[in-house]
Amino acid sequence: MSKLSPKERVFAAMEKETLDRPPVSIFTQSSTITQMETLGIFYPEAHTNAEKMAKLASAQADLFGFESVRTPFCVSVEAENFGCKVELSADNSPLIREVPYQFDPFSGELVGEERLNLDPDTFLVSGRVPTVLRSVELLAKTHGEQYPVIAGVSGPFTTLGQMIGIEQLMMASVLCPQRLEELVKLITPSFKAYIQSLADAGADIITMAEGLGSSNMIEPSLFPQLIGQHLDCLTSVKGAYSVLHTCGDARLILEMMADTGVDGISLENAVDPHVAVEMVGKRTVLIGNIGTVGPLMLGTPVSVTLAAQNCLEAGFDIIAPGCGLPLSTPNENLEALVAAVKKQGDAN
Repeated sequence: MSKLSPKERVFAAMEKETLDRPPVSIFTQSSTITQMETLGIFYPEAHTNAEKMAKLASAQADLFGFESVRTPFCVSVEAENFGCKVELSADNSPLIREVPYQFDPFSGELVGEERLNLDPDTFLVSGRVPTVLRSVELLAKTHGEQYPVIAGVSGPFTTLGQMIGIEQLMMASVLCPQRLEELVKLITPSFKAYIQSLADAGADIITMAEGLGSSNMIEPSLFPQLIGQHLDCLTSVKGAYSVLHTCGDARLILEMMADTGVDGISLENAVDPHVAVEMVGKRTVLIGNIGTVGPLMLGTPVSVTLAAQNCLEAGFDIIAPGCGLPLSTPNENLEALVAAVKKQGDAN
C-alpha cells in the first residue's frame, strides 16, 4: 500500500476502507500541561485567542504524531452562549459556575425559558463561538492539507443538562421526558447552524459529545426521544463527517447510536472493544477506546501499549483516547499509544 497522509488515512477509515493499520488520532479534548509548557501557550488564553487555540490544537500532531488536529478544549462553549457563566482558569478545564435558569423537574416549569429561543445568527457571533470558528480556519490553513481538522461540540441534550442542572435533568427524564424533548427542540437550531459553520470554516469531522445521554445517566429507552431524533443537526452537516461521542458503558444504547445515521461513534473504555465491534462494527465507524485515566494518565507505556493492542485486535476503525485527555497525561504514554498503533502498519 502506498504511503498515506494522515488525512487520507483517517478519511479512508471513515469510509471503512481496508488499511494496513487504523489511524491513531484524538477526537476529544487533546491538550495537556506538557503540551502547553512546550509551546508556551496556556489556559485560559487558549480558550479565548484563536491563534493560540489553533496552535495548541495542532500539538497532538506536531509533538506526538497523532493523525489529526482538534479544537477546542472544552464542552462549555454552547452553554455559555445560552447565558451560563463559565470560569476560565489556568489550572483546569472551563467550568460552568452560574446558570440563569431555575427548573422544576416535577412541574417542568423553567424560569428563563425565553433565553432558549436564541436566534442562530446571534449564536454564531456570540461568546467564544467566533474564536472556535477562527481556530478551525487557521488549522485548515496550517494543517488541513495533511491532517483532518476535527471540531468538537457539546450536544443539545448535554448542553441542556449543563443549563438546568444534571440532577434536575435526570429527574425530569423520569418525571417529564416530553418536557425535556420540547426544550431540546428549542435550542437545536443553534447547534445546526454552528455545526454547519464549523464545516464551512474547514472542519473535516464534527465530534458531538452527548455525555449525559449514556445509560448511566438516563433510561436507555429514552435515547431516541431525547437525543437520537435531534441529531439531524449533526447528520445533516454538509462537507464534514459526523461522529457521536458518549461516556460510560454505552452497550445498551450502541445500536440506537448507530441508528442515528452518524458516520462514526466514539466510545469510552467502559465498553469492551470486542463487544462494540461485534454489536455495531459493521454498521458504523468505531473510534476509541483507550482509557484516559487508566492507562493514559495513571498507567505506563506498557499498559498503554497493551490497551492499544486490544483495540487493534478487536477491530476498531480508529484508535483514540476514549474521552478527553486529563491535563496531567504524561508525554510518554501518548508517545506509546502512537508507537503501538503505527507499529502494526510497519509489521504489515
